[in-house]
Amino acid sequence: MNILVTGGAGFIGSHTVVELHNAGHTPIIIDDFSNSEASVLKGLHKILGEEVKFYEGNCNSEEFLRSVFAENSIDGVIHFAAAKAVGESVENPLKYYDLNIGSLIKLIQVMGEFKVEKLVFSSSCTVYGEPDEVPVSELTPRKPANSPYGNTKSIAEDILRDVVKAGMNYQFIALRYFNPIGAHESAEIGELPNGVPSNLVPYITQTAAGVREQLTIFGDDYDTKDGTNIRDFIHVVDLAKAHLAAFDYLNGKSDSFYDEFNVGTGEGYSVLELVQTFEKVNDLKLNYKIGPRRSGDTVKIYGDVSKANKLLNWKTQKSLEEALKDAWRWEQKLAERK
Repeated sequence: MNILVTGGAGFIGSHTVVELHNAGHTPIIIDDFSNSEASVLKGLHKILGEEVKFYEGNCNSEEFLRSVFAENSIDGVIHFAAAKAVGESVENPLKYYDLNIGSLIKLIQVMGEFKVEKLVFSSSCTVYGEPDEVPVSELTPRKPANSPYGNTKSIAEDILRDVVKAGMNYQFIALRYFNPIGAHESAEIGELPNGVPSNLVPYITQTAAGVREQLTIFGDDYDTKDGTNIRDFIHVVDLAKAHLAAFDYLNGKSDSFYDEFNVGTGEGYSVLELVQTFEKVNDLKLNYKIGPRRSGDTVKIYGDVSKANKLLNWKTQKSLEEALKDAWRWEQKLAERK
């Protein structure tokens, strides 16, 4: 099938492109490089042995989207393209609502014009806010988001649900991600943060590589086993494969359909555990310190993923240790390029 991957040069998108190709599908990438680099396309070429069809442009342009759909016979869409920095969303909420919500609405409208019905949407566990108990399941009530970014994911889910409820013939799935980490085992693609990383693992690898002087762990006085935040860290390749499983599941649907799935390991690891595991598996010492709590951080969250295991016939295969080895290998590869 021809599957349009918006944001396909990004961290999760590029790994999903690999898995789609490996499964015999033809991925078509849209990206504007606002949160990625053109070098990713070279990495994909090295992994796949062939060029991936690519369009440079912004999904918030209906005219651009229409031109891509007109040139290709598209069978379905995986929608990653979005602004995703939590801090920036607090400072500039209008940018996030315009881009993240606007692009989704335009995409669905253009899909309708071209009779494309199937969409897998990149959602987030941020829709659960600060949960009352863990693990969270898909039945766990959503709470007000801690940021405009998180709120765009909740609103996007509502849009998908309401469009289907209105009887329009679409089949949608929202995948609620936990914390993707790692890189492709070839070290040809991985996470490429712009400027100072907002995610933990790139900050760890950059500190280990000497790009950053020191890592700060924000708070060690939380009500957790070692006082640091608890998260569900999933290898990006496992997460990529979940999109393939979700698309396969949608292929069995022809009537209006919407559902959401947690996509994680189902286990919680503390920030300190992650740091210490990184040191152990890569045989190095990391320069880190404990700092004050950071406002807006959820104390602990990890997912009940039994629904995805059962209905999507998907489960994680890679360990935390593998993810941290792959992340470090990728960081070393980046250092060699400079």
